[in-house]
Amino acid sequence: MASSVSSRQEQVLVEAKSMARILTLNRPKQLNAQTIQMISQLSELFLAFEEDPNVKLVILKGKGRAFSVGGDVAAVVRDIRADDWRAGANFFLKVYTLNYLMATYSKLQVSILDGLVMGGGAGLSVHGRFRVATENSLFAMPETALGLFPDVGASYFLSRLPGFLGEYIGLTGSRLDSAEMLAFGLATHFVPSAKLPMLEAAICDLDSSDPIIISSIIDQYCEQPSLKEQSVYNRLDVIDRCFSQKTVEEILSALEREVVHQMDGWISATIQALKMASPTSLKISLRSIREGRLEGLGPCLVRDYRMVCHVLRGEASKDFFEGCRALLLDKDKNPKWEPSKLVLIADSTVDCYFSKVNNEEWEDLKLPPRSKFNLPPYAIAKL
Repeated sequence: MASSVSSRQEQVLVEAKSMARILTLNRPKQLNAQTIQMISQLSELFLAFEEDPNVKLVILKGKGRAFSVGGDVAAVVRDIRADDWRAGANFFLKVYTLNYLMATYSKLQVSILDGLVMGGGAGLSVHGRFRVATENSLFAMPETALGLFPDVGASYFLSRLPGFLGEYIGLTGSRLDSAEMLAFGLATHFVPSAKLPMLEAAICDLDSSDPIIISSIIDQYCEQPSLKEQSVYNRLDVIDRCFSQKTVEEILSALEREVVHQMDGWISATIQALKMASPTSLKISLRSIREGRLEGLGPCLVRDYRMVCHVLRGEASKDFFEGCRALLLDKDKNPKWEPSKLVLIADSTVDCYFSKVNNEEWEDLKLPPRSKFNLPPYAIAKL
């Protein structure tokens, strides 16, 4: 076998156990950051398993201390510089198509989230039926700090979190632990990591694709994690008061009013996170999450693709490239955003991110038809 083929296959390890297939993301040194090769192989495997009557469920996990920290955006930037923006667009097109496939999958997906789950890592897990967190789980959507926006259908799942928590998570990039993931529905179960081998064995021994039966098996290994006193779960009233505001500027003003009434380090940290993020990213992210509240997953992913193509073209702002430079390449952690302030960003500039790309070769994302499969109700609800 050619070494290039071997290298490609090693990014996803495949194991067959009875009627289950176990897929392991295998870039532990890179925290399982997703490459186009990894995404392409996952897509091929999920499609093949869906057609295979000998497969009833898919277990997806990551090797090392991360499930996945999302797309390898530093590699995307290098590809764009070597070629052009369409190289990056092709990566995101494949990612969003896989997200849709997972969300509308006719068979069960059990994601084992034993570690970091960030950005595109959420896209590979949240859309599936079961998400098992452990004491090692940590969830975040950190895109605004990179000059990007919460994509992978995040405007769909963030907008369906309690109250205005989705706006808080999406704009600030704040991290949630496993107890919070479970409380907010980002995880469906909590299982201590020491019990994962027994859980996997029990799932693989089943000859069933019934989600009620699978859930009951996972329940046998579950525990109830405790929320910390300083958890954002205990601050939902403040989050709702502030992040329900119409604009990013009004959100910041509301937070600053809260500081006057209560000297709370969490509020100050939230303000600081917003002020450190790309102003352009904040504005387009807020609008996207608000629009996602009223849409199915498909339209959210189509919008994500429009938005990311505009980001990659860098016509209105080159913040994505600057954010990658400052945080991932040079690592000086001092991005110079342009425009540098929220007030300098016109509504017409925000509007352009939601419009079709003015390029003869460009097309909107065309998601694959899924009607031929007997989709379960939870998948149909996302269409």
